[in-house]
Amino acid sequence: MTDGPYAEAIRAFHLMWGAYPGMARLVDKRHTIIAANAAAQAQGLIPGKSCAAAGSRELHKKCRMAITFKTGEGHADRVFDDRIRCWHPVQGYPDLAVNFVVMIPQPEK
Repeated sequence: MTDGPYAEAIRAFHLMWGAYPGMARLVDKRHTIIAANAAAQAQGLIPGKSCAAAGSRELHKKCRMAITFKTGEGHADRVFDDRIRCWHPVQGYPDLAVNFVVMIPQPEK
């Protein structure tokens, strides 16, 4: 999926998110993964697969992807104590968003 209408968005995604330590995915409105960084791919989240394939169905009940596409604004939630899930629209691509996870480490002692 490195050519076609999303080629530039995929290239930009990898520049920005390729080395990010948490999971990051470039996802379309149908919830299909267009690109994924190494952390996401290590969890089986690969291009062409549905992002809803991650974890249990229960985790996806509070997904904010649809509202991100509807409003064109980023959204986040914290359904776990140790991570924040985020959805961020991609400027210039109204049918793409980046879905990423921010891990919250324990305070250093």
